[in-house]
This record gives sequence, structure tokens and C-alpha cells, in this order.
Amino acid sequence: MPEPQSNSNPESEPNPKPEKETQPNPNPESGSSVNDADLSQTEIRSNAASNNHAPHPQLKKDEGTRTFTMRELLHGLKNDSEPDREEDSESPYNDEAQQQQQIEQNNAAMDLINSVVGVDDEGRSRQRVLTFAARRYATAIERNPHDYDALYNWALVLQESADNVSPDSTSPSKDSLLEEACKKYDEATRLCPTLHDAFYNWAIAISDRAKMRGRTKEAEELWKQATRNYEKAVQLNWNSPQALNNWGLALQELSSIVPAREKQKIVRTAVSKFREAIQLQLDFHRAIYNLGTVLYGLAEDTLRTAGSISAQEVSPDELYSQSAIYIAAAYALKRNYSVYSSALRLVHSMLPLPHLKVGYLTAPPAGKTIAPHNDWKRSEFFLDHERLQQGEQRQVPQTLSGRSIDSVNKDKTIKVDIADIISVSACADLTLPPGAGLCIDTVHGTVFLVADSWESLDGWLDAIRLVYTIYMRDKSDILAGIITA
Repeated sequence: MPEPQSNSNPESEPNPKPEKETQPNPNPESGSSVNDADLSQTEIRSNAASNNHAPHPQLKKDEGTRTFTMRELLHGLKNDSEPDREEDSESPYNDEAQQQQQIEQNNAAMDLINSVVGVDDEGRSRQRVLTFAARRYATAIERNPHDYDALYNWALVLQESADNVSPDSTSPSKDSLLEEACKKYDEATRLCPTLHDAFYNWAIAISDRAKMRGRTKEAEELWKQATRNYEKAVQLNWNSPQALNNWGLALQELSSIVPAREKQKIVRTAVSKFREAIQLQLDFHRAIYNLGTVLYGLAEDTLRTAGSISAQEVSPDELYSQSAIYIAAAYALKRNYSVYSSALRLVHSMLPLPHLKVGYLTAPPAGKTIAPHNDWKRSEFFLDHERLQQGEQRQVPQTLSGRSIDSVNKDKTIKVDIADIISVSACADLTLPPGAGLCIDTVHGTVFLVADSWESLDGWLDAIRLVYTIYMRDKSDILAGIITA
């Protein structure tokens, strides 16, 4: 599931747990189930083998695993032997009515936590630590109801305790603990509106509550709340690929519930969030994989409405191919994730083998960075694990008799070796022909190309950056095995 964040420590990537990942369900009609340790499922079907669009096994969204991240909890607990300081009798927080109300709320929350029993020895030991921490935070809040830091950490304790609830337990329910955690996050963010970690973890708690409710109207409202909180978290801390990834996942879940007329807009917003996450962290394999799954779903939806596709929209085949690119890249970066290898087997045939990506770009004459617009020609380009290369240009010279003779100019083509790339970016310059400009800085100079549209440019930018990232991680041989096998 999405990973909680703490204020003080950067989030580290959890170790993969392949043994907890189940293979895709061969029955697409069985729906999807999400729990804390596993990856949720989203339906995927392939149209590569036939035209009747027979259903295929499902792909799972990669939500990662949960980690114990209560902010500075252990640091706070190590001082438990220190005597508690008495509150000054002049304190503004000594209003008896307010204190009594706070004590009652604290007691209700403590009753929930005290009734949690871990599923095993490790869980029970973990719960004892959580219970002790909750008492300390309750005491701190009784002294100072405006202590947003204590409220935030207590919310984390409640959220972590929810994970310790035994699946067959009836009291307390996981939902009750999460609901109480949401109340604490709400109080903390009202006291400190810039507490971005609280908005982030609050969104995770809301998402967990939504997952328990299936595809109901109540779940729809909860997913909407979660997306709003992720949005707030990103606004306060834009440099968080995890928040962007989780935001995309929440939008993806929401898209499966809302009416069809609202779905396309939500799905395309999810695509943009996954893409933003990747741009912040180019080797963020979870966001890369999740982008592949959402593009596959978009291809399926587009295929079902094929009659209404406009000339500006991307075709289903192109969306399937894009989906396969991201899944292949995720596998190359994290090949020991069984869910990635299962997904790759399903989409492998959708790649333009023996290449990773094939498409059209407008290019100047080879060897010329700048040229008159009339000299730029739209031609086919091929991207693999080693280079981006222009297709061979065919010239038609005239003989003395006026007859045309086909010949291939093999030397005058643009080639960009992945190892030579310094940076890849979008560009807009009046010296370029109309369209979406692509700038590739290399050790040999700059190469300018123009994509047909800005949406097409996004695909090229991602693909080139991913191949370069895989090369820098010394995993090009894995990608080569995918596209040349």
C-alpha cells in the first residue's frame, strides 16, 4: 500500500517482498481486492493476438509496502524515564471544560488501541510499543490541546495499530481505528495548515477506508477526499514522488467508480501524476509501472469507443505500445518483482520488437542542427537500449533518360547513442518548425527534433529518459534481453 511519510527522515524504498505478491487472477470478472501488503489489481486485456479482444489476466498496481514511520517515536520514547513537567497553573490550556472534553476523546481512542491484539508475536510486541506511545501523546494533548505535533504522531499510532488488527477480529474494527486517525490528522492540520506529512498520511488512511467499501457511493466520496489531501500534500511539498504516485493511484481507483462521462478526464489526470512522479525520480519503478497499467486501461477504454476517436487522439495500439514500454522499463529496473515479470509476459508482444519505441519525428538534414524549415523532413525513428536512430532516408535521383532509380542513403541519418546523452528536454524555439520541440544535449552537440504533438513528445521524453536511466543503473543488458529475445 502507499507508504506513510515522516517529517524528519526521507523515505527509503522498502525491500521487495516477492513472496507476498500474488500472480494476476486469470478471471477478470472476479474483481479486485486490496490489502495492506499486497498490490491491488486492475483489469487488463490484450488485443494483440486476435480481433475478438479475449480477456487476459489482470495487472496489479504497484503500491509498495508499508513501513513503520512514526516521526521520532523512538526518540520520544527514550526519554520516558524523565519526570513529567507540571503545567503552569496560569496556562491558557487549563480550561476545565476543554480539558474534560479532550480527556473523553483520548479515552475513546485509547480504548480502541488497548483492544488491538497483534496477529503474531512480532505484531503483539509492536502493539505494546504503539500503546505506550499513545499514552504519552494523550498526556501531551491533555496538557496542551494545541500540540499539533502530538496529534500528528498519535494519528500515526492509530494508523499503524489498524495494520495490527487481526483479519478475523471484530473489536476493534480496522475502520474505527482509521476513522479516529483521520480525526487526529484533521485536528493537526487545522492547527498547522502547512503540515504536509499529515495531509499525506491522512490521504493514505482515507484510501484504506475507501478500499473497504468497494465500488460504492461512500467509497467514491472517500477517494475524492483522498485525492484532495494528496493534492494539498503536493502543494506544500512539491518534491515528493511518493505523494504524486499515490495521488495517481487514488485517481485510478476513483475512475473505476465514477460515471463513464467523468472517467476519461480522471484517468488522464492520473497519467499526468504518474508522469510527474517519474520526472522527479527517474528510477521510481513503482510510478513507472503504474503509468503502464493506467495507459493499458486507457487503451481498453479507447478501444471500446473506437468509433468516436478523433484524429488528435492517440490510437489504442499506440497506447498499448506505450503501456508496454513503461512495464518493460519497470522490469529492467526491478526485475526481482514477480508482479512486473508477470505483467511483462502479457504485454511483451505489444512492443515494436526488436526496438523499444518506434515513431515519427521531424528532423533537419543529418549533420545540421539548424536548417530552413522546408529542409526538415518527417521520418521514422527507432529507440532501443543503445541509441535513438533515424530510419534510412530514401532518395529518388533522376537518370539521363528521366527514369527514377531508388537508392538508400545510409550515411546521412541522425544517430544519438544513449551513452553520449547529457540531458533531454522539451523546447520551444522559433528556429524550429511548428510542433513540439525535443532537445537532446550530447557530448557531441545538441540534436533538435520535433514531435507531432505535445502528447507524443511526452512519450518520447519518457522513453529516452528511461533508457538513459536504465543505462546509468548498469541494467541495459536486461532491457536488451527484453527487446531482442
